[in-house]
Amino acid sequence: MSRVRQLIAVALCLVLLSSTSQAWFGFGHMAVAYVAYQKLTAEKKARVAVLLKKNPYYNTKWKAMIPAGTPADQRDLMVFMIAATWPDAIKGDTKYNDDGLSGGNRPAPGPVAWQNIGYSDLNRHKYWHFIDTPFTQDNTAPLIAIPAPNAETEIAIFRQTLTSNSSDKLKSYDLVWLLHLVGDVHQPLHSTTRVSGADLQGDNGGNSVKLSDPSKELHAFWDGLPGDSSVVADVITYGKSLAAADPVLAQKDDASDWVNESFDIAQKVVYSAPIGSGNGPFAVTADYKDNAKKIADQRVALAGERLAKIINEELK
Repeated sequence: MSRVRQLIAVALCLVLLSSTSQAWFGFGHMAVAYVAYQKLTAEKKARVAVLLKKNPYYNTKWKAMIPAGTPADQRDLMVFMIAATWPDAIKGDTKYNDDGLSGGNRPAPGPVAWQNIGYSDLNRHKYWHFIDTPFTQDNTAPLIAIPAPNAETEIAIFRQTLTSNSSDKLKSYDLVWLLHLVGDVHQPLHSTTRVSGADLQGDNGGNSVKLSDPSKELHAFWDGLPGDSSVVADVITYGKSLAAADPVLAQKDDASDWVNESFDIAQKVVYSAPIGSGNGPFAVTADYKDNAKKIADQRVALAGERLAKIINEELK
């Protein structure tokens, strides 16, 4: 491995390992951002470069991750990719706090959960990362209500900021969150929770479901399907290998459609055999792995193209 690759690998490893619960892991989020960046206009590339410099990590962490001598266009690309991991990175930053209930995974009543005040907000808002849409396979009733705010409500709020005359500081905060959440809701288990007799409050997006081979949670298995390397060059190679997203689907810009797609995939694919009732452990078959990998690649490509469409058309 070259010295440049070593430097990037070490730096990105700190980002990718800062949290153990992330949709697609850092690799997948950077891949979504890579795909999106290829579709941005020159004007929007310049605009997001200005906004990302206002993130508190830009000078303290992100700049140090980019080796000296990296061409400007590649530097901006790498920062854009790394920025997509920021909402997960702050989960491991002691300056930030777990607000809300259930370890921060459920919003507490009141205005704090909904506030959109920019980088002065030192809450982690973990409940912004997903939307627990419930379903049941064993006729458990009643189904739990969907907590709010959630990923879908926040995507709508952040998009409104991009189109507004809000300050660049607020736009920077909302842009970084948007980079992340668009990726989140394309991971099927960030739009789903299975309610059953074993999990009356839902299985936390598959986090309660255990696998024996590989030995991990169902949620983590799906998170890792795009890849788990900490080398940015590997993410770029992966991004280049992805087939272009379906052009009709790529034009869908309503987050509720994205959530519904993920919810449908979860019911029909994620919780299909060999994933049975209860919380396992279940042994994943080769056919299940191959199909899941194919779907994950498609979801990453779709997320990237949809993210680019939003930025190109809505960012002022």
